[in-house]
Amino acid sequence: NTILHSDQGWQYQHQYYHQFLEDKGIQPSMSRKGNRPDNGMMESFFEILKSEMFYGYEKTFHSLEQLEQAIV
Repeated sequence: NTILHSDQGWQYQHQYYHQFLEDKGIQPSMSRKGNRPDNGMMESFFEILKSEMFYGYEKTFHSLEQLEQAIV
């Protein structure tokens, strides 16, 4: 069984997110609220990803698919 650690941000608290994980056989594991060290490696990864691929480029990508292609 795969476990996915995430923070307690609003997007991770929605039922859709939990249903999506369940459909994929993934067990969600929430870190403690406001405790970045619980998930430091992924927090660092996403901060770098956003800095390099999103901040300042918000109007460049016209769809989620375009952003995804650029990241890949």
